[in-house]
Amino acid sequence: MDQCVRKAYAKINLGLDVIGRLENGYHVVKMVMQTVGIYDVLTLKKIPSGIVVTTDNGELPTDDNNLIYKAACLMREAYGITEGVSIHLEKNIPIAAGMAGGSTDAAGTFLGMNQLFEIGATIQELQELGVKGGADVPYCIMGGTALAEGIGEILSHLPAPPQCHLVVAKPDINVSTKYVYEHLDAEGVETHPDIDGMIEALEEGDLQGIVSRLGNVLETVTVKKHTIINTIKQCMMENGAWGSLMSGSGPTVFGIFTDEQKAQKAKDEIEKKQLAKQVFVTNFYNGSN
Repeated sequence: MDQCVRKAYAKINLGLDVIGRLENGYHVVKMVMQTVGIYDVLTLKKIPSGIVVTTDNGELPTDDNNLIYKAACLMREAYGITEGVSIHLEKNIPIAAGMAGGSTDAAGTFLGMNQLFEIGATIQELQELGVKGGADVPYCIMGGTALAEGIGEILSHLPAPPQCHLVVAKPDINVSTKYVYEHLDAEGVETHPDIDGMIEALEEGDLQGIVSRLGNVLETVTVKKHTIINTIKQCMMENGAWGSLMSGSGPTVFGIFTDEQKAQKAKDEIEKKQLAKQVFVTNFYNGSN
């Protein structure tokens, strides 16, 4: 095999709770993660030597500051790969959006190189290597619906939620995950999302139960700084969303709809009011990564 093409799917958080902080500065989390049908495309090819990363997005670095490059380095070192690899990224997932865009591209690199060089590593082995590329990478390697604990690397499969329609909107601002976590008062959070209740609702296939438990403690930081997040949430609710939430550290907002026409109308309204430049109508994705 000289080439392989992989889709790298974005994620949202149906629930995100922070329950403590470790001495090394990492936060202890309890999150329900879900892949959605928005994806980047990675094309991996064998080359004689080195690592070459290219992209159709001029905002992204292509050197060792890119998680794709870091993942390729880790794979070459871990499995003694002597040949080189070129990786082209077609970028569709919004950047700095709280949707694990960088982490899922790294995950796609681990999975793609495993396939391209016929290494035969298991998903678990790739996840153990992947955590060196970032806390969300092991989840992105697995995909689907999952409970993430620890710093995000302790993962448990969960049943997929009932299918519905999602509107995903990324306002024209970038949010630093580092800033959000540094400014989160983990001890002072008054309302914690009901993650255990969310898991029960998933097990019962109860969409209303899932929606009623949507919650993200990081909103306490990001929304204070960027009020447009609440404006987008309100626009989604006014246009028929069952529920709406900020994903990850933000600023992306998603809304859950049972009616596709209402979802499309919400997208149109968000664009008309110029609340967000990147707006998608999509679904939960629970296929194979």
